[in-house]
Amino acid sequence: MDNQALADLLFPGITEEIADYEAKYPPRDLPSGAVVTRIAPSPTGFVHLGNLYNAIGERLARQTGGVFYLRIEDTDQKREVEGAVEAVIDAMTFYGVKFDEGATADGETGAYGPYRQRQRKALYQCIAKSLVLRGLAYPCFCTEDDLKRMHEEQEAAKENYGYYGKYAVWRDRPLADIEAELKKGTEWVLRFRSEGDPANTVEVQDGIRGTLKVQENFTDFVLLKSDGIPTYHFAHVCDDHFMRTTHVIRDESWLATLPIHVQLFDTLGWARPLYCHTAQLMKMDGESKRKLSKRKDPELALSYYREAGVPQEATWIYLLTVLNSNFEEWHLANPDADTREFTFSLEKMSNSGSLFDLEKLDNIAKEYLSRQSADFVYAGLLEWADRYDTALAARMRAKADFYRAAINVGRGGEKPRKDYGCWSQAAKFLAFYDPETFTVTDPCPENADGDKRSAIIDGYLETLDFADSAEEWFAKVKVLTEALGYAVQPKKYKKNPELYCGSIVDVTNLLRVALTGRQNAPDIREISHVLGEAETRRRLEAYRNA
Repeated sequence: MDNQALADLLFPGITEEIADYEAKYPPRDLPSGAVVTRIAPSPTGFVHLGNLYNAIGERLARQTGGVFYLRIEDTDQKREVEGAVEAVIDAMTFYGVKFDEGATADGETGAYGPYRQRQRKALYQCIAKSLVLRGLAYPCFCTEDDLKRMHEEQEAAKENYGYYGKYAVWRDRPLADIEAELKKGTEWVLRFRSEGDPANTVEVQDGIRGTLKVQENFTDFVLLKSDGIPTYHFAHVCDDHFMRTTHVIRDESWLATLPIHVQLFDTLGWARPLYCHTAQLMKMDGESKRKLSKRKDPELALSYYREAGVPQEATWIYLLTVLNSNFEEWHLANPDADTREFTFSLEKMSNSGSLFDLEKLDNIAKEYLSRQSADFVYAGLLEWADRYDTALAARMRAKADFYRAAINVGRGGEKPRKDYGCWSQAAKFLAFYDPETFTVTDPCPENADGDKRSAIIDGYLETLDFADSAEEWFAKVKVLTEALGYAVQPKKYKKNPELYCGSIVDVTNLLRVALTGRQNAPDIREISHVLGEAETRRRLEAYRNA
């Protein structure tokens, strides 16, 4: 085979050589040990948790004086979703992920671009031409039907799947046959000529999993598709080399094709980046674990958490708990510290499936919000409401001091309340304060209904004085409780229920339902002072007469 003739036939317009690109994209001038990494999403669907999971590379870059960039792997044009790139950038910005260079909403920034793969076609074809010149790549004119028949034959013979050996029918075809197909306009792909042996293994160092031994690639995989655009396997190798990537953080599902990637790096004589294969996110499905699914699990989409209003920092606290085994201990010792102060480590990452637990995330978020100031919660809720609940946003602006006071109830002290972990929960919880959204949802306590309801409310209103201290207020409630035949101490009622109408819990829960519409609510006295005396009396009287 005349490799020069074949290369000129396949790539007549490619005149650049690898050396030209080496000069254009020189090694970065960075400190020793600096991490250069990226996220490289495909614009073919929604932004998911895995994108944020792998954006942890930003922290490695910051810790080492390195570079974190955004590359868009848009080689699959048929599946591209309009607006997907902007959605990625918006989501990363929302979660505080900052890129040093790469694709932007209206272009790009940085000296190692273009950062969209479809704009790098000439580079890929230059590298592909160099492989043809070395006799390491060739055109293949097999149709989909040809490949299907090949697969069926391999299945019947119980042989390894793939394009190799006797199945690689275009591997050693003469130049004349290739020229004939090109003249007919037959579509072709460019395949890598592999000299690998399935009996051999290759040693690969993984930043999370340590030393791996993987089967050597033996298939003649596709480098360029029929439109001249590269496959992921070829494109990411070229890009990671010329963008001088040191660490590739990606999902463990890519382990299956790792032999292809290291074979390309080695064949091209380029230093391999340190691959870091993260554990897949799992969830419990009945009594077994399974991978989070784009089809089945709405919680995989980042929009799920944004729409619910889970605070960004709470999300990071949870993700870091999943990502690094020593984070939880650090966070317990530094509960109010910014998570960016934590030193992230690849060595502390799990290499087995990470169980994603929505309940734990909710608990973390509730703990996080309970520690924040009323002003912080007000601002966060208002920002969320501006996008997802404009009626609430309008009420919050019209009654800002009222809402701040409501938010502040039960806040502070050693045991602050943990009523909500996201803004949608907060909106629902705080609704009882505002007369415009107040509704009664819980039933009246059984031991305080009927005539007792009127007696309790009348007695409470008769002595209600907003000038009373907390101690004075509670003393009056106890007097009322005892006067109406209820046990001041719940344990006494539990021990001898026949002696009492109920306990003080029934009395206070009745007042809670009257004032908040629910039995589980903050301190009655504090709520009353937020509502004001007129609204407090109005609600009590209305409930008495209901």
